[in-house]
Amino acid sequence: MIDHPKYNRLVSYLKDLGNVAIAFSGGVDSTFLLAVAAEALNDNVIALTVKAPYIAEWEIVEAVELCRALKIRHQIVETDIPDNIRKNPPDRCYLCKREIFSTLLDIARSSGIGNVLDGTNMDDPSDHRPGIKALKELGIKSPLQETGINKAEVRRFSEMLGLPTWDKPSYACLLTRLPHGVEIEPGELKRIELAEKFLMDLGYKAVRVRSHGTIARIEADPDILPELSGKNRAGMVVKKFRDLGFTFVTLDLEGYRTGSFNTFKS
Repeated sequence: MIDHPKYNRLVSYLKDLGNVAIAFSGGVDSTFLLAVAAEALNDNVIALTVKAPYIAEWEIVEAVELCRALKIRHQIVETDIPDNIRKNPPDRCYLCKREIFSTLLDIARSSGIGNVLDGTNMDDPSDHRPGIKALKELGIKSPLQETGINKAEVRRFSEMLGLPTWDKPSYACLLTRLPHGVEIEPGELKRIELAEKFLMDLGYKAVRVRSHGTIARIEADPDILPELSGKNRAGMVVKKFRDLGFTFVTLDLEGYRTGSFNTFKS
């Protein structure tokens, strides 16, 4: 148990809810929220993890392992790409969140659970997060935001709790790797997933592979760009990416940043 005003406020908030279903990705925020909910509510917690073509398989595996370690009930919710986002529209995140969280609400209610929670923290509304609007419309609760806990505090509290996710890089669904207006193909999503997993296995954790058809645009921390562009490492990456079907492999000199496809059109 952590003795900190914000942490104590979060525990009290969760106890007042009685029982909860948590949208669980296995990321930093949702893992912390799930761990605190288990402390506050014991067995009156269930984790719901969405499995879809735009969610990397390794994320699902990690979510399963985390729930097993935390001894929390866990349900995988399998879904396809919603029809209204198949052309990756600019409001994709809003439309997708409406669809997904409506399904999670139905599952929770059928289990007698009246509250569905997500891991939105205090810092998120300042970022470009159109999906937050959908959550508010559906009545999804965001305890971290409502108790004033920011990302740095989530990481600090997670480390104090011994959670393995405390220093895990942020991740986003694979749809963010495609320009708006591009038809979403499951095969393309899998290609991007495998390309990113290859880079992660090389030790580059905060990376994105943005796909422009035959061109792969790699975003990574500027500090590692010289290493990635070095002859030996670059040759290895180019070979792997070409095996995956990319013709050209590029490094984005601006480095890794969230929402880079929001700044231009395809």
